Amino acid sequence: MNMQVLDTRRDASGGYKVDVSRGSHNGRVSSEWFSRPDDQRFLSLDELASSVRGRSERSRTRVVETALIHVEANRGDPERLALMLPGADAPVAPTHWSFGQLASQVGAPAAYLRQLPAPLAAINLQYGLTSNRAEQIKTLETKDGHGGSRVELRAVTGPDYGRIYDHELVEAVQKIAGNGTGDTRWKVPGVLDWSTGIYNPRVDISKDTTTLYASDRDVFLFLVDDLNPIEAGRLPDGSPDLYFRGFYCWNSEVGAKTLGMASFYLRAVCQNRNLWGVEDFEEISIRHSKYAANRFAHEAAPALEGFANSSPLPFVNGIKAARERIVARTDEERGDFLRHRGFSKAETGKIIETVLAEEGRPPESIFDFVQGITALARGKAHQDARLDMEGKAKKLLDRVH
Repeated sequence: MNMQVLDTRRDASGGYKVDVSRGSHNGRVSSEWFSRPDDQRFLSLDELASSVRGRSERSRTRVVETALIHVEANRGDPERLALMLPGADAPVAPTHWSFGQLASQVGAPAAYLRQLPAPLAAINLQYGLTSNRAEQIKTLETKDGHGGSRVELRAVTGPDYGRIYDHELVEAVQKIAGNGTGDTRWKVPGVLDWSTGIYNPRVDISKDTTTLYASDRDVFLFLVDDLNPIEAGRLPDGSPDLYFRGFYCWNSEVGAKTLGMASFYLRAVCQNRNLWGVEDFEEISIRHSKYAANRFAHEAAPALEGFANSSPLPFVNGIKAARERIVARTDEERGDFLRHRGFSKAETGKIIETVLAEEGRPPESIFDFVQGITALARGKAHQDARLDMEGKAKKLLDRVH
């Protein structure tokens, strides 16, 4: 697929001048970046895939009767519990996560059980298992990756849990992004220089800059097509309004979260991995229900590939149409336009003032109002209020598209 890259005015430093005062802000990737220790950060998709594929190859899953599970308490290590599963040669050690899942399955408070001495916790858990009305659970058991004999119980779910392995998501991304390091158009993002407003797409991938993450509970990936910026209109000073394409996706093979992906256009990524100037944000998620694997194969993976190979022209034309669609020429029309769409008198005033300050004129077009609404949304302290306002802006823009 050949994508048309429009006039971009490359800066002498190799970066691009961007206007991050427009569009919305997204902190999802930044929250991942802040919370991940070094051993959960990977420098390439090959490295990440090898890690999550390896643990999958050392794992097995099966459905067992809860009444046949025997809980063992080790007196030599009173904080450790082990489970003897039916048909197993050796006990398995529950992780912190799977212990909580198991306790939830039998209706026991995990936080309380963790505070008890191991023998007492074992008695309580054993009672719950033998009297459990659920009767069956599905386990995910993983052998030690260093050649030892230890087997971890990584997940305990209901028998109809539709597991999608983390390596399946990573391999789906590899089909479009290769190694994620620039061997294809999709790569780990660059960095915005706040002092100049220049976004530099060429930044060395390190533990500090990578956006490829995986833990024993989940996987999260964020990649952009920032070497091929797209012009969608002009800024007030006549310079191009530049966007890049991006997507992030996530999964948990142990049931800690859904599988999902989000695709969007954005103007920049800063050093702490906040996304700025986001437009046209779309998200899908898939619960790990019985038919989740089929939904991933027929819905999520094709959607990811479709976005990766799509032309930006519908987005560019949509922005152009929004800029050309004049909906208000007087102060009265501006006020009526916003009030009829659920904005309060105070919000209406702030939206108009924001556009006036940034554009040097009051809002007239759909695009003007969308930019003013998203700017106001960025200042909302509460996430629900911010998302609600951003949703109104997206709905307004979608009507033009």
